[in-house]
Amino acid sequence: MTVLLFANGDMPGDDGLVWVEPFLAQASLIVAADGGMRFVRQLGRWPDVVVGDMDSLPASWQSELAAAAVQIAQYPAAKDETDLELALRYAAAHTSVTEPILIFGALGGRLDQTLANILLLAHPILVDREARLVERFQQAWLVRDETVIQGQVGDKVSLIPLGGPVRVADTSWLAWSLHNDMLAFGPARGVSNVMQASLATVRITHGQALCVHTRQEWQR
Repeated sequence: MTVLLFANGDMPGDDGLVWVEPFLAQASLIVAADGGMRFVRQLGRWPDVVVGDMDSLPASWQSELAAAAVQIAQYPAAKDETDLELALRYAAAHTSVTEPILIFGALGGRLDQTLANILLLAHPILVDREARLVERFQQAWLVRDETVIQGQVGDKVSLIPLGGPVRVADTSWLAWSLHNDMLAFGPARGVSNVMQASLATVRITHGQALCVHTRQEWQR
């Protein structure tokens, strides 16, 4: 089972949100971060809970949420956390650490919000838990030790250091292998490696890196 969390960013797609529907079948909890509820409604569902200051929700939705028995965890607008961070905290506190958290709609729009959403993957509450940013053709997650990338030959894999340099002990089934290599924080050396098999691995011995897996269908 997985936890689905919907932020209030962008979710582009020529066929709407059809690509999200398979994830719904495995959802143990659906959390909307304020205006992220619009995506859940577009999918024909109600979230289990809406978290945030509710400044992005139409007033007409308040009564609909009550009628649908959706829990509301409302916070004041003057707060230290973003709505997505609060939603992430809720999801982590109310589900098992064995359940991955998949975050949709976290990218696009304001650059500051997008960067903050990406960096939430390094939040202390996720140290022992799998959390991923999910888009139609790509996923991103934080690697502190090792990871397996499942995809297809030709998919792109990028390793981007966060917070400092990263030492990569080894990789497998990537076109440009790394063995005891240091990726510096800043330079773009780890971007756009290419999968040579349906499974690739990365093992890190120092630091933490954002792993971005982009399917070959995304051509831009």
